[in-house]
Amino acid sequence: MTAGAGRPAVLRRALRITLAALAGFYPLLYAAERPTAALYALFAPIAVGLLSAIPGSGRRQALVVLRVLPPALALAALGTALAVNTWAASGGMLAVGFLLAFAAVAGPRAAGAAPGLQLFYILACFPPYDPDSLGDRLTGLTVGILLLAATELLLPDPSVPAYRQRLADAVGTAARGASGAGVPPQTLREAGARMRLSRLPPSERPAGASRTDRALEQAGRAVRRLLDQLATLAELPPAADPASAALLGHIATVCDTCAQSLRTGRPPPVPGALEEAMRGFQAERVRLTSEMSAPSSPPRTDVLRRQSRVLALAESARIVEVAVDIAANGRPADQPAPHDLFWYARLSTPRLWARRVLGNMTLRSVLFQNAVRIALGLAAARLVAGSLDLAHGFWVLLAVLTLGRTTVGAAWKAVREALVGNAVGALAAGALLIGLGSHTDAYAALLAPAMLLGFSLGPLLGIAYAQGLFTLVVATAFAQMTPVTWQLSEARMIDVATGSAIGLLCGLLAWPAGARREAVRAMAALLRTCGTLVPPTAEDLLTPSPVAPAPPRTLPSLHRLRLAEAAYAQYRSESGTAADDTGPDWHAVLLVADHILMGAYRLPRFGLRPGNGPSPPCADWARASASHLDRETGRIASLLIGDRPAPGTPLVPPPEGCSPARLSVDLEVWMTSLGLQLTRLEASAAQAHRSPGPREDRREGRR
Repeated sequence: MTAGAGRPAVLRRALRITLAALAGFYPLLYAAERPTAALYALFAPIAVGLLSAIPGSGRRQALVVLRVLPPALALAALGTALAVNTWAASGGMLAVGFLLAFAAVAGPRAAGAAPGLQLFYILACFPPYDPDSLGDRLTGLTVGILLLAATELLLPDPSVPAYRQRLADAVGTAARGASGAGVPPQTLREAGARMRLSRLPPSERPAGASRTDRALEQAGRAVRRLLDQLATLAELPPAADPASAALLGHIATVCDTCAQSLRTGRPPPVPGALEEAMRGFQAERVRLTSEMSAPSSPPRTDVLRRQSRVLALAESARIVEVAVDIAANGRPADQPAPHDLFWYARLSTPRLWARRVLGNMTLRSVLFQNAVRIALGLAAARLVAGSLDLAHGFWVLLAVLTLGRTTVGAAWKAVREALVGNAVGALAAGALLIGLGSHTDAYAALLAPAMLLGFSLGPLLGIAYAQGLFTLVVATAFAQMTPVTWQLSEARMIDVATGSAIGLLCGLLAWPAGARREAVRAMAALLRTCGTLVPPTAEDLLTPSPVAPAPPRTLPSLHRLRLAEAAYAQYRSESGTAADDTGPDWHAVLLVADHILMGAYRLPRFGLRPGNGPSPPCADWARASASHLDRETGRIASLLIGDRPAPGTPLVPPPEGCSPARLSVDLEVWMTSLGLQLTRLEASAAQAHRSPGPREDRREGRR
């Protein structure tokens, strides 16, 4: 059952859909005597309001509903034209099904509207082939969607904080944490956790391909990292370090300015002040290192290590600063550094969309996998329904559309519940049709309460109730348009069972384990790709005072990171995985990748280098440790995919005498932290293999 906080929203949605559907259905059927238009006016609010997940509330939601109207009209017209024969309709269903499902690459908002849009083509592509009825179909569809938009204005849901507001609050918390206001570490970490996309409503996630969405998403990732770094710094013992205190003050100022810009919409100052402060901070660290090289100077390695953490923290704040500027102003005047991280900053919108689409046109993309699965299922259902000449065959496709899941186990569970609900609903509908006969006034009176019950209790109580009550809605609606018998319920049972079988078969043949296998592959590939960045980054820091440090080649790792995040997001949304903590810590994999990438960006630009080059023992340790970490990421990647590699060894500390004058303290801190993260990640992966998860996961491991 839906949590109590969600029940009012479910009830409001049921009331909106019922009002919109009946306000168009009754006048078109009884006053205008247009049964075809009435049918489309009835199903349009159901498709857009119930099957689709329309973002926002009130005026914003009404505008989104209105934007659905043009593609809905086009799909209804296309379905009407292709209903000429079964093969044309099935081919159109394959193309429409794939394109609408693959529209998820545009983000959860586009993905949410896709199921409802599918229904408009499904309704129109079935016999009778009647192009002359196109006008009535488009009229009813338009009336239904316009009425739904009106009810969104009359009965709006409470508004939720926009992503910009959430980001502003998180950046403001970071400003207080950097200013020394005594914000507890737990508060900082909780503020960062609230920015995780899994904690946000899908409609508020900046998941589009535009420059603004990419910049906002990047700012959110950076501020999460910044808040975690501030929490870690707050847990360290205090130290007398005026240079770090001054840089933290600059960070607080920048964060406060960015938060104000996000709240008010005013453009932030041109980025660059924080980077200038970081360069001054680095000059102070170089001076401190040179003082430590004197024989009489006391060692201050602990201060330099603390400063290394503060500098990493400042880099996270700098990314927030640049990303907020891009989100506010569009293209920056100059390409921000590093180029790979802000690769999108100066690309046109068409090129950004092309990158998003082409990047997901691969069998390794879960979005592509889902689109193929849905398209094949719908096309097969249309072909079977047309070949067998099933009465009300669109219910076959509706079953595939509404009962399909990303895993066979979840789909089978949904189908079982749906068949039970349909059986009970068919019995009740058959008894209703036999008892009331041809009394259309009785059906007209029953339709409103049936819709209210079906659209509220169904989502609250589960699939079985939703399918059973929807059968009653269908029976009371169709009984008003044409004489029907109890065989209508029988036809719906047959159609739903046929659609369920087709959906299960397609799910069994196409990626039956959902995103789990792809998540494993993507995470392993991400680790291997990121691990190769450690040795060249270390080698760069071992070079004394280069004229122009070579930028790291990180685009392959960034691409792998996007695929891994998409697979992980779907995996966590699949039934049964939200509470499954027996597997590896996938979020820790993403953190390891993020740690490597940020070090590969930051250290060549701001890393502290030995003045005259490292001493041979220190250089040997650094190179050996970097190669060791590269091998460890590959070994743990093999462990994640089910191999049994040889046990690893922990990272050894640097030899005695490797002071910051002889070895980069930033490199030491970075690699040491990475070694600890890999140790924790290996422990979670090993624990997962010792304690298998649900039966489906164990079967997947054997396959």
